[in-house]
Amino acid sequence: MAGHSQFKNIMHRKAAQDRKKAKVFTKLIRDIMTAARSGGGDPNGNPVLRTALEKARKESMTKDVIERAIKRGTGEVAGADYVERTYEGYGPGGVAVVVRTLTDNPTRTITGVRTAFNKHGGNVGADGAVMFQFKHVGALVYPLAVATAERMEELAIEAGADDVQSDPDEGHRVLTAPADLAVVKNAMAAALGEPESAELTFVPIQTQVVEDEAVLEALGAMVGMLEEDGDVQEVITNLAEPSI
Repeated sequence: MAGHSQFKNIMHRKAAQDRKKAKVFTKLIRDIMTAARSGGGDPNGNPVLRTALEKARKESMTKDVIERAIKRGTGEVAGADYVERTYEGYGPGGVAVVVRTLTDNPTRTITGVRTAFNKHGGNVGADGAVMFQFKHVGALVYPLAVATAERMEELAIEAGADDVQSDPDEGHRVLTAPADLAVVKNAMAAALGEPESAELTFVPIQTQVVEDEAVLEALGAMVGMLEEDGDVQEVITNLAEPSI
């Protein structure tokens, strides 16, 4: 019986890993398609596509899958038409939340987003409801080991970046104006190699303090539910960092 139970546990873990990998692949394929559609299928002239391809290769996505995604994006091969949509609202504790999605079915996507908010005591707002509390930026992420915080700041300033955030757990994050992302990325890559990621995102300029553990737990559950949605690309909040 013990061997049988162990085998079942292995199967369950493998199934969970396979589901996680499939979800990652789905999001990467959508990223590639969207980048190819907006900037063309040549990564040499499309830095957003080049970054998406680098991510895909790190996840061991096959060449055939990558090429098919590019062709679907450029229209050479028929496929679903994915569009980027951003939703915003307030979560538990009045925390502002921005949800970036990529979808071929906006009705399905907003239903999933609204369900996650409503289930955990939040509410989805109209466009602009919380966006004034965030800034649109380009963001490059590097592992902490590539350089000291001081060296990273020097290189980022030389490259034309606006800010650098260095965290022991999350690494170095270089922030740029959206229009400068490609230029800064190329300069940083020349000095340190390609970043782990390079994308347009949002960062909070106003933060919300929450100390109630029950509220924090509800907010975490809501964000987790959103991140499990296959249409969701990123969830950003303005939750303040803990004071201790």
